[in-house]
Amino acid sequence: MLDELWLIHPEPTFIQAFQDRFAGLPRVRFFLGRFENLPTVDAFVTAGNAFGIMTAGIDAAVIARLGESLMHRVQETILDRYFGEQPVGTAFVLETHDATLPYLVHAPTMRVPGNIEGTTNVYDATWASLLTIAAHNVQNASRIERVAFPAMGTGFGGVAPSEAARQMAVAYRHFLEPPHRLDWDFVAERQRAICYDGNRQVAR
Repeated sequence: MLDELWLIHPEPTFIQAFQDRFAGLPRVRFFLGRFENLPTVDAFVTAGNAFGIMTAGIDAAVIARLGESLMHRVQETILDRYFGEQPVGTAFVLETHDATLPYLVHAPTMRVPGNIEGTTNVYDATWASLLTIAAHNVQNASRIERVAFPAMGTGFGGVAPSEAARQMAVAYRHFLEPPHRLDWDFVAERQRAICYDGNRQVAR
């Protein structure tokens, strides 16, 4: 289980969306500020593309801080594990060799930069990130206990802050509350929780 899940953005509108959608969920922290000023955490999730080209948006800020060699290692991992194209809904962890931010989680929200409004890509990328972190913590002595997320899919992806925050919150809730059995009633309930709800403001 994570000790802290940080949600970061430099604009108050996004932080308010996070606070509204994550209300009542435990161990959530909000950081109004830029990635460059993020407090020390164990991992940062970058909402990338399927090819690991990290030259714009939050990706560019990550590489500016951690070095271009990290982008090369991201791309090498995509070439080795995914035959050159990492599917949305998958994630992997890489060491950064930076003591103030030891791990990067690469989780594409889109194949290539472009609008993903009306999809569940934000949920899929957030869910994949959480599962990947959980697997890492089972397999490694050096655990990821404090992880930071940006507002997934809201840059080039064009997803509204409230909807992105909703999908991220649903993924986190599902992570915290796994089912004890699988049947079609459960499937239907989960699908209703995940599916896009446009500009609706009330979290499910």
